[in-house]
Amino acid sequence: MSLSNYDLHERLDRLSNVSADRDILVSLAVPSGDSIGEARQPVETDYAEATQPDEQSFPQPLVDALEAVRDRLNAYDEIPENGLLVYGGVLDGNLITATFDDPPVEIDSSIYAHDTEFDLSPLESVTEPSATYGLLVVERGGAALGRLDDEGVEEIDVFDSDVPDKSGAGGQSAERFERDRERQKREFFDDVAERATVAFIEDDEIDGLLLGGTTGIVERFQEEAELDHELEDLIAGEFVVEYATKQGLEQLAERGQEAIDERDREEVSEALDRFLDDVGSDEVAYGEADVDDALEYEAVDTLLLSTTLEGTTIQELGERAEEQGGETLVVPDDFPDGDRFADAFDGIGAILRFPIE
Repeated sequence: MSLSNYDLHERLDRLSNVSADRDILVSLAVPSGDSIGEARQPVETDYAEATQPDEQSFPQPLVDALEAVRDRLNAYDEIPENGLLVYGGVLDGNLITATFDDPPVEIDSSIYAHDTEFDLSPLESVTEPSATYGLLVVERGGAALGRLDDEGVEEIDVFDSDVPDKSGAGGQSAERFERDRERQKREFFDDVAERATVAFIEDDEIDGLLLGGTTGIVERFQEEAELDHELEDLIAGEFVVEYATKQGLEQLAERGQEAIDERDREEVSEALDRFLDDVGSDEVAYGEADVDDALEYEAVDTLLLSTTLEGTTIQELGERAEEQGGETLVVPDDFPDGDRFADAFDGIGAILRFPIE
């Protein structure tokens, strides 16, 4: 998945979950053809009115939100090429802001609103996936392979198993039949594993894998199949699914969503815990200047960036880290210790391959 898409979807998810009981959340969208003066005008008008000594009609959270949006706009001399989006709000004393100055789609209409939710409609057409998960359903009668991204479930392959049902015969015939049946089952499992390798590694790499199937079959598949070690490392969970069909793939995607969310957050959580534990040692760097030095020395193993940073900053630093073989993780500010990371370390930290002077 691309860093810019990861950041975009993390920030959109965060904003979409914000709601208030009053019209105190400010949304501003400006097309590229407008001037920065035109963009500032409605914000400045409301802010000027709201800060009049005798003005009491504007609630304080809205005043603070307007001030935050106003400050963000003052950082620009002109509207960026694809337009500009600025969001600001205060809930329970916490300031929530986000700026999109390099949106993946061109902003073609103006929006200025105070509401109970942020107006994210200018970015609704963004369909690039933040992550792609492989879907693999294995049951007694067959298997199904699919792919899950932000566009939904795509069926890749559905095929039947030639493994016969259990025999009702007794004696040596039953034993021979059962040996043949077990051999055919192992061959079927290996065929499924081989098709999964082609679909999920060779054709188009995935970010994670969900396994589904009837009770007992998934466990046996994992024990007996020659599943590629790369795919084994990507398994996010196993779930009971009854049918190896498109319907079964959709059922697996639905049941695995919580595991997907948890897996994504767990990776960030572990890296953030390691970073915080090593603060004060020569194994980490933090703050823009020190991390910039670490990137110059190609010493960054894992780069941590807060969602409170500008999207362009996240993308620029992230690409520098990835060009030298490092990993970049985006830390939501509503994450455990995410606000501490943003405040105490300016939202920029790195776990180093080696100490730097």
